[in-house]
Amino acid sequence: MREALRARRRRFVRLLLDAEHRGVEADELIGLAREAGVPAETVPRARFVELAGPDARSQGVLLEAGPLPELPLSALFEGEAGGRRVVALDGVEDPQNVGAVARVAEAAGATGLLLTHRRAPPLSPAVARASAGAIEYLPIVRVTNLPRALEELKGKGFWTLGAEVSAELDLFGAPDRVLSGDLVVVLGAEGRGLRRGVRAVLDHELRIPMAGRVGSLNVSAAAAVVLFELLRRARTDLRG
Repeated sequence: MREALRARRRRFVRLLLDAEHRGVEADELIGLAREAGVPAETVPRARFVELAGPDARSQGVLLEAGPLPELPLSALFEGEAGGRRVVALDGVEDPQNVGAVARVAEAAGATGLLLTHRRAPPLSPAVARASAGAIEYLPIVRVTNLPRALEELKGKGFWTLGAEVSAELDLFGAPDRVLSGDLVVVLGAEGRGLRRGVRAVLDHELRIPMAGRVGSLNVSAAAAVVLFELLRRARTDLRG
């Protein structure tokens, strides 16, 4: 809620406050709503509970807002060439995982998140909570056909990298030329991995070296390892 008011990418209706629940957090949200031109309204407790619903984790504050906009694929072409980083998810359907990946991607400086219309969840409150507000800032694109979208991105100068446990190329041992430039990092669902049609259009597949007995990582953990390795290398390049 706080990040939504700061980012201002949604259409806002009003901020509702429980008359019996006010605190420092509520006062901060009222200030952010005022800055964004969003009316704040205090309502009786019974009415607030009715509007929030039985499963809401509202803490006495409820923001009525429209959906987060999903952008066309062309939005991922924007930005300075050479440093664009897009994360694409193939068949990751759990809202918690999608939100967690979005959080990692935004923190690592990714320029967009690419989802599919099928086999991917809507941008629900559960996704927003798991992202800790990151989806309010991270451009999100949804496409019908992921391999086709990857081919279009390749036509715009992106290299496509897939995280795959069976890949021969080690992430940490990969040459800098593989991990530089405009990149799309493609991650699949835990267990199933990347689909054959997606793997067919990748430029490179990478595996994360594992030192323990567990054979793979959760998709958000894998995203963190790959994206922050890319960030580390990019910063090393800048230093000289």
